[in-house]
Amino acid sequence: MEFVFLKTDILFFLILTGSFIYGIYVFRTKNLRQSWKKVFRRPLAASAGIVVIFYVFIATVDSVHLKFNDPDSPRSGELVSFLDLMLWELKNNVEKTYSSPLAYRSFSKETSYLQNGQMIRGFPRLLYGGAHLVDPENFHLRDVWILSFKGFLIGAMVWAISVGLIAGYFRFHQGRFLKGRRNASESDVPWKSMIFTFGVLSVLVGLFCALSPYYHILGTDKVGNDVLYQGIKSIRTGVLIGTLTTIVILPFALFLGICAGYFGGWVDDLVQFLYTTLSSIPGVLLIAASALMLEVYMARYADYYSNLAARADIRLLALCMILGVTAWTGLCRYLRAETLKLREMDFVNAARAFGTPTGSILVKHITPNLMLIVMIAIVLDFSGLVLAEAALTYIDIGVDQSTESWGNMINSARLELAREPIVWWSLATAFFFMLILVLAANIFADAVRDAFDPRVKDR
Repeated sequence: MEFVFLKTDILFFLILTGSFIYGIYVFRTKNLRQSWKKVFRRPLAASAGIVVIFYVFIATVDSVHLKFNDPDSPRSGELVSFLDLMLWELKNNVEKTYSSPLAYRSFSKETSYLQNGQMIRGFPRLLYGGAHLVDPENFHLRDVWILSFKGFLIGAMVWAISVGLIAGYFRFHQGRFLKGRRNASESDVPWKSMIFTFGVLSVLVGLFCALSPYYHILGTDKVGNDVLYQGIKSIRTGVLIGTLTTIVILPFALFLGICAGYFGGWVDDLVQFLYTTLSSIPGVLLIAASALMLEVYMARYADYYSNLAARADIRLLALCMILGVTAWTGLCRYLRAETLKLREMDFVNAARAFGTPTGSILVKHITPNLMLIVMIAIVLDFSGLVLAEAALTYIDIGVDQSTESWGNMINSARLELAREPIVWWSLATAFFFMLILVLAANIFADAVRDAFDPRVKDR
């Protein structure tokens, strides 16, 4: 067994490391600490933050890849992640074709023969879904309810134990946070909202642990793969698209916006011409042309991209780069306008009067005052980039078809909606997972914007 680091894995862990360092900096900086406290004083924002952290945790576990070199192992030569190992049975319990959620029979009729040679058509039993049932006709619904109740109890117990441990920690070791508070409702921290959100997530995980070994909770697709497994695996793609693309956007927007606003003249004219021209070209055409060029490049150097995982990874990284290069213009406009205002401020004029070098003025005086706009843009653009991946993959210019993503799930569901009866669970799963992430990111972004914007009064 050996660890394998894909390019997107390395970049993602660098982003997590940067976020951790920023968190330490916030903890040591009073003003930033007070601003972030305002964010988490909102019940909805605190709940949304927990949901986003849960998604990021799944993406992190799915970004640690392993390769087994033991020739006697059934996993030999296969590139898997920690998440694949955790969901190994779900990954490999593949049926023949469609099956509806929590079903024990196939969704499509098949021809079979009885012992006397008579041919019949019916819905055959699934290989894995409900295979433990001896008499599924009478005990299927009862078994689902029993397993659901067990999963609910497991989730509730984990929630109760976790809340008890956290409450004990604050009670005996961090009492200063609750000093003078009679109960959680009087605290500045929305404990009730956070505890409720954590409880919902615990129950959902408990239901998953109880039902997934015995049923396909959200059914299977055309080739029999578990749809819930595809939805969970697509989380990494959505989070990577949102984070890596944002990191690509920042250098272009920050450098060009500051230069245009501070220096003015021909530099400003050149930057304005650049982002105006780029904005006038339809973004889909640029992305489609770039994707086509990438396909031609990989076909020409096929020896370097013979590995399917490496090929899918480089295409995912290329999509992040393409989206970043085409999406920096809006933030650049904002930074240019703000820099035009900052360069006329008294503290900047004083720095110039004292002979401070231009580079030092840009780094120490201009850039720190732009971080508010940059941070707000990051959290606001994240959800839009997640939706962009789904739309681009739907028109076949997004991630590789072998990559699990919500866009690929939606793309494959086009023909399923034309069936009679309709196969709805693939589209519904992608919609549900994407909706929760985008909604949580938007709610959290609104709270960040209000907390860090000095023009918004405290409510």
